Amino acid sequence: MQKVFAMPFDPETLRFDANGLMPAIAQDAASGEVLMMAWMSADAIRRTLETGRVTYWSRSRATLWVKGESSGHVQELVEMRIDCDRDCLLVLVNQHGPACHTNRRSCFFTALRGGREVEIMAPEG
Repeated sequence: MQKVFAMPFDPETLRFDANGLMPAIAQDAASGEVLMMAWMSADAIRRTLETGRVTYWSRSRATLWVKGESSGHVQELVEMRIDCDRDCLLVLVNQHGPACHTNRRSCFFTALRGGREVEIMAPEG
């Protein structure tokens, strides 16, 4: 039988980088498809858990960014998981619309095959 630990969660117990950020990998909760990687701060984690809408830290804008705020391509939180080193998150989501700003389902639309970059996913719509 698997041993289950249940304890109160505090984002400050995680291991953030020198900028106060950690990588967060967004994965489709139903299909398991990896959708994107972005950065989260302790505040982004708190807001995500409070609202159920995935919130990241935008390094280019230096502000919190609720996924889908402007595009409508919302990520609803299903579950957040912490890796064994406590320095990376896996965010299981219900994705509405494309996850990538290029209008593709996933940001991982380029594969390396036979020493070449191959686009394996076209933009939606």
